[in-house]
Amino acid sequence: MRKKIQLIFSSLLLLIVSSCGIYNFTGTGKIDASSFQVNYFFNNALLVEPGIERTFTVKLQDLIQGQTNLSLTNSNGDLVYEGEIVDYRISPMTATANQLAAQSRLSISINVRFSNKNKPEEDFEKRFSHFYDYPGQSQLTGAQLNTALDEIFDRITQDIFTASLAKW
Repeated sequence: MRKKIQLIFSSLLLLIVSSCGIYNFTGTGKIDASSFQVNYFFNNALLVEPGIERTFTVKLQDLIQGQTNLSLTNSNGDLVYEGEIVDYRISPMTATANQLAAQSRLSISINVRFSNKNKPEEDFEKRFSHFYDYPGQSQLTGAQLNTALDEIFDRITQDIFTASLAKW
């Protein structure tokens, strides 16, 4: 009786493990590629914040490396990400009685071209945007700017990852 229970348990365990063969917790499934490259994203926005193009490029590379087993390469990658920062805008969102900004918003938009050498039907060009709201009386510099950029870039890079690799 005990051997029969062990055999049933082992069979169920084998069935469960084998049925999850291509699933992983990032939702990427099986990626038909071994390498990726992220070309430098130039800053073509009318309002330019120095250094954000490098910060964004590195953040996208780090996200893909952290959530896949793909190798980062400088050229001839199976997957290629390229594009440019097309909008960097600070806008007042709400006003006080004195017609001063009570809240401001930093918005960033990035145009991305993705190409998959092994599956060209998955290629796309798409614009990704996100924003960060902050108190209107604050200056967007130093730690506040870093916090804003981290939040915006975390969201945009995750959206790019989802659009290009996650097959939900």
